[in-house]
Parts: sequence; C-alpha cells; structure tokens
Amino acid sequence: MKSRKKAIASRLHLLFIPFDFLATSALALLAFIAEEGITNFSNNFLPGLIYSLTIGLITIAVFAIFKVYKIITYNFGLYEALKMAIITFIIQILGFVAILTIPYLPEFGKIIYSWFLSATLLILVLPFSRLATRIYILIRNLRSSKGKTKTLVIGAGSAGKVVIDETRRNYENKNYIVGFVDDDKNKIGKSYAGVHVYGPISNIVDIVNKTKAEEVIIAIANIDYEALHDIIVKVRNAPVRIKRLPLLIEGGMDTNGKALNISIDELLGRQQVQLNNSELNTELKDQVVLVTGAGGSIGSELVRQIFNTKPSKLILFDIYENSTYEIQQELIRRKRRENHPTEIITLIGSTYNEKRVNSIIKKYKPNYIYHAAAYKHVPLMEDSPAEAIRTNVIGTYNVAKAADKYGVKKMVLVSTDKAVRPTNVMGATKRFAETIIQYFADKSKTTAYVAVRFGNVLGSNGSVIPLFEKQIKEGGPITITDKNIIRYFMTIPEAVSLILQCGLFATGGEIFILDMGKPVKIIDLAEKMIRQLGLVPYKDIQIEEIGLRPGEKLYEELLLDKEKQAKTENEKIYVEQKEKIFPIEEEISEIVKVFDMEENSDIKALLSKIISTYKVSS
Repeated sequence: MKSRKKAIASRLHLLFIPFDFLATSALALLAFIAEEGITNFSNNFLPGLIYSLTIGLITIAVFAIFKVYKIITYNFGLYEALKMAIITFIIQILGFVAILTIPYLPEFGKIIYSWFLSATLLILVLPFSRLATRIYILIRNLRSSKGKTKTLVIGAGSAGKVVIDETRRNYENKNYIVGFVDDDKNKIGKSYAGVHVYGPISNIVDIVNKTKAEEVIIAIANIDYEALHDIIVKVRNAPVRIKRLPLLIEGGMDTNGKALNISIDELLGRQQVQLNNSELNTELKDQVVLVTGAGGSIGSELVRQIFNTKPSKLILFDIYENSTYEIQQELIRRKRRENHPTEIITLIGSTYNEKRVNSIIKKYKPNYIYHAAAYKHVPLMEDSPAEAIRTNVIGTYNVAKAADKYGVKKMVLVSTDKAVRPTNVMGATKRFAETIIQYFADKSKTTAYVAVRFGNVLGSNGSVIPLFEKQIKEGGPITITDKNIIRYFMTIPEAVSLILQCGLFATGGEIFILDMGKPVKIIDLAEKMIRQLGLVPYKDIQIEEIGLRPGEKLYEELLLDKEKQAKTENEKIYVEQKEKIFPIEEEISEIVKVFDMEENSDIKALLSKIISTYKVSS
C-alpha cells in the first residue's frame, strides 16, 4: 500500500506541465490586457494571444531542460524555490526577445511594462504552487498533536533541523516536537525553527517533567561514541524513551530524519573495551585454533572474531549440534563470499569425554584453545550439580591436560564473576576450573594457561534481556528476583574482545578481570526496557518481585582492586595476583565420586570441601 502511494506521488509532478503552461499563458495575457485595456486588446487579440502562448511554451521547454519536472514536490524547499524563480526570470528574458519578432505589438515601452508585470507574477506563482503541498502539510501537522508522542530533540543544530522538518512534512510521523535541548548558552531560551530551546542537557530530567515529554531524540550527528555515551548517561535517568540519529562516524546521517532506537548496551552507558586487532591478527593468523562450546552465545562470537584473523584451521567443538551447525553454515557462507582461506572443521562431542578430547587435540594439534564449553545457568545447576561438575570441572581438566600433553601454545578459559566467593554450584565449579588452569600453568613447560573473568553478557543464552523482552511482548509482568539485586553487564562482542585481548597478554597462570564500571540495578534495567518500547512501567507493564532463586546473590563481585592488582596495556583490564596452587590430582580423583552420589546435598557438600570459598546456600 505504501509503495503504491509513493508511485502515485512520484507521478503527481507531471500535472504541473499543463498547470505551468496555462498559468504562464494566462498571467502573460492578463498583463497584456492590463496594459492595453479591453478595447485596445480586442484590436490586438491575435498578437496578444500569440505572445501569451509563446511565453507558455518557452516555460515548458526551459523547465524541461533544467529538469524542474524531476523535482519531488514533497521535498520542495527554499533551494528549489530559488532555482525556479531564477529559471522563470530567464524564461521571461527569452520570452521578451521572442515577442519582439511578433508584428503589430504596441510600442516598446508598453511591452516592457507588461513583460515586467507578468514576470513578477510568474516568479511568485510558479514556485508557490510547488510549496502549497508543503505548506498544507505543515499547517495540518502544527494544528494536530493529538495521538502523537511529545518529543524533545537534543541538539538545536542542522541534525535537529532535519528531525523537525521530518515531523512537519511527514503526516505519518508520530512525533510532536515540544522543544530543543542544547548546551549552547547563545541558543538556550531562544527559538529555533519555531520551537523553544531549553538547556543545558544536564537539566534533562527537569526539562522532561516541565514539557511532559515521552521521548527524546539525540540529534547531534558530528560527535563520537564517547560524547554520545555522556549524553545517554544524562538522559537515561529521565522517564522517557531514547532514540538517536546515526552518527557521521557510522557512515552519515539519514536525510529523512529517521531516528534509531537506543540499544540496551548503549542505554547501560558502558564504554566498551577496544580490541588490539593488529596484534591479534598477527598472533592468530595462519594458526590452528580450537574453540570449545563453539555453538554457544560466547563461543559463536569467539568463532566469528577469530575467523576474521584468518587462522589456517578453525575447529568448532560442541556437544549441541543445532547451534553449532548454524555457526558453521554462517562461516561457510562467509568463506565462499570472501574467498576466505581458513579451513573450517566442525566436530560434535563433549569435553568430559577424555578420549574424544585427546583424539581431537592429538590429530589437529591446535596452537590455541579457547575453552568456552560450560554449564552457566545458576538455578538449573543447583538442581543438577553432578552435571555442572562433569562439564565445568572434569571437562576443563580434560582439555587442560591434553593441551599440556600435546604442546598447545595457549589455553584461555572463559570464567565468570560468580567464581568469586561462590554461593552456587555454577560459580563453585567455575572457581574449580580457574584452579585447574592455574595448576597447569605452574606445571606445564609448553602451554600458557589463563582465565578471563567477567560479568553478565547482554543477550546471551539465559540472560535477563531476552527474558524481559519476551515478558514485555506477552504483556507482562516482568519478574525480577529482588528489587535491590545488581549485576555487571557487557555486550557479547565486548566479552569476546576481552577474551581475545587477554590471550595476547597471557604469560601463564593469570586471571584477567575487566573494570566493568558501575553495576546495574536489575529493576532499573527492566524499567528502561519497558520505556524503550514506548510503554509505561507499572501502568502498561507490571514488574513483580519473586525472590532470589537458589544460589543467587544480591551482589556479584569481580574483586577488582586497582591498587593491588596489576594493570595491563588496556586500561580496562587488570590481572589478579597469583595464588600458590597445590597439586589438584587428588581433588579431581575425589570429585568424580559425585557421579555415584544420589543426593544433591551430598554433592554440594563435597564441592564445598574442595572449594573452601564456596558456601552452600540453605
């Protein structure tokens, strides 16, 4: 339907051809009559008619030459109006020269007068006929704010003008601009494009309350991500939905003023860790790289980013066939499209199958192993602790042992903030995995072992973001465990960038920790997600508190002490001080006893005995 309307609109400008001919001829004839009078005009009817029709024909011809009929009337503005006025003036000059050849015309002085009168009228009438549609739409949109979203535009500049022009000319646009917001003292308190300018941006919460705005559009195209981040931090405390125009550094700004939705990671306002691509490309290029858990949210992104470095072989290893097949097919399509040199090897199996792990590492001899295979869902692992131990502990031990046996250059373990003073099985098993890594780092003479510890990942399998999105789409309620619960967050690409960057810094035995900034209250995140979808928390979508689940903490810890922990080349990454690790062979022999235990309480008790920082929750 929309495409049909556009097709019709694209042909409407052709109606101006007969209009221009008739209007130009009629005005020229009226000017001639005004000069000659009715009596004299009747005596010079034929020359006057020839004069008028000549002007009309010249107008059509010259407009066609200058492509006036290709101008889209919907976007007709000041530039087009001036262009038409100049062309119309040129037409009148040509017309004047032409009519001097017509016999029986009045004396020269009278011709000048009628020519000047008709030229003036045409210069006004022809451009105005094109502007009439724009003026009608503008008046209609200015008069009607019913059913539209009250909107503040941050940035009283050229990008802001694009936004307000779009709202005025496009009747289908649902924004009603109630004000601009700017930091420029010369603009604050004045009017821009007919709209009041408020400021500064730091007062955005008060301005939102004053104007009763429901949405904010950030319209400053020529800024970098850091400046955009600062503005979002100021705006996100206001009870509004936030959008922004594309930045120039993202490839330019839409001329139609179309705003982008602010993503959740932008809304959280974290500055992302920057990956040292040049060093990474040098290190992994032409190498053999194995990724365990390659079908998971972290594993698949690891695979994508490692693929970019052009290793000679990239081995995808996972127990779950469906998601592994999807990432495999994605890479195969890229390989064909980009003529990519990397050989993709996809293998199904479990890391707790020691023979399978050994056979793979022995056969393909990977230089690097990124170990992302793990069970990560806290409540589920509370009910299946033996399986958490089987994969997170025994699986890690098998991979680490084989890496040492077959001379792998580096092994990087994907860990979690839940490994710090764990209160759940998942966290305790990941702490055990960190211990395994540090043990082999001390033991091995060929392999550098490291772990990377970070918080929750936005959009990953099992995270709150997709859960909240689904609950909102279903009409609510959003369920949170506790109104005071807080979590650290990062994006999937950022988490993977951290893992790869830490692999560059690794010498052996380190636990790398990301400075993740301030943690986020889950209830604030839920409210922001509701607003971003144009709904009102507690009115359109309820938020209900259901209590902490088994093994959950109110506060996650990364134990980041900048004064005690070593800093890396990346200012966001720190290294935890190494602990003395004793041989763990005895603990591994003891922990396998859980597979014969029937009671979860007994399994957790044994795990707590081995991992002293793990306190079993009641």
